[in-house]
Amino acid sequence: MKVYFDNAATTPLSDEVLQEMIPILKDQFGNPSSTHSFGRQVRSKIEIARRKVASLIHSEPSEICFTSGGTEADNMAIRCSVQDLGVTHIITSKIEHHAVLHTAEEMAKKGIHVSFVQLDSLGGVDMNHLEELLQGNEKTLVSLMHANNEVGTLISLKEVSALCRKYDALFHSDTVQTMGHYDFNLKELDLDFLTCSAHKLHGPKGVGFLYINQKLSLNPMIFGGSQERNRRGGTENVYGIVGLAKALEEALTEVDSHHDHIQGLKTYMIEQLEANIPGVDFNGDAKGESLYTVLNVSLPPSEKSEILLFSLDLMGIACSGGSACSSGSDKGSHVLNGIGSNPNRPAIRFSFSKYNTKEEVDYAVSKLKEIYFN
Repeated sequence: MKVYFDNAATTPLSDEVLQEMIPILKDQFGNPSSTHSFGRQVRSKIEIARRKVASLIHSEPSEICFTSGGTEADNMAIRCSVQDLGVTHIITSKIEHHAVLHTAEEMAKKGIHVSFVQLDSLGGVDMNHLEELLQGNEKTLVSLMHANNEVGTLISLKEVSALCRKYDALFHSDTVQTMGHYDFNLKELDLDFLTCSAHKLHGPKGVGFLYINQKLSLNPMIFGGSQERNRRGGTENVYGIVGLAKALEEALTEVDSHHDHIQGLKTYMIEQLEANIPGVDFNGDAKGESLYTVLNVSLPPSEKSEILLFSLDLMGIACSGGSACSSGSDKGSHVLNGIGSNPNRPAIRFSFSKYNTKEEVDYAVSKLKEIYFN
């Protein structure tokens, strides 16, 4: 049996999304910047996709800037805030995705003040400390992800946004893990920047978008042509953009049924792990308000922990020890370190999609039990 439980790293491409992309790949090859009919036909596909994405998250089409994915979108939000909007202070957390953390570190090298908000043991933001950090006289950008990609802890976008507005700070949220899993109404959520990556919601790799509040004016981070309303030079990834829009539409059309199915799998796995592996625990707020697609399992200390992921892989089970972007690192998970998780307990992240089943959960739990107790 082959089981894929690493959907937080990437998701399989939906058949419907593939079918939407095929005509662009095969027949509609014009450069969207060309003025002839071949180019105009392809340009219209991009703008239809832009309007679709905007309508799905209740924003304006002009606020959607297509990018190569979440990493570029995060970089653009942070770098352009410093470059174009006068930001001299960045507030973030130590459990953000490296696309945010490493960009903030680079800004610090250029003299930007970087602060880290305190977290609780579940990865939740200490709102009192965040308010303290906002009380300086610096132009500030707050960059906090909607849900952590390793432990699933959620923040309240409305609460953070309200605090940012109180102190005239900008607010950027990496929503790569939650886009397509929750409804976003950007007419009500008062954000400045929001990021998305298509391959996290059964779309293609290599494409995403940055939502830029229409009150902001940014210069390009990538220079070249005048694409994306002069905000990002370079010929657009047309089939990727079309695929992204279709994937988001598909995800949000069935968001309630997907939530119920996937949350059911997560709850069932928690129950089965507790019944079969004595001493098991969970990182983050697994049984509370957390991202329903992610379950980070804290296992009892074992001499087999070093080969745990390898053993599961041999048994056909794909999962991870944390963020896929940390693969090959010998420092362990910066997220688990950041919330004070016990370093002697091995951790496994199981992440689910609409395609997973209870039978796959049973198989994974049985094999994990076999590794631990045989």
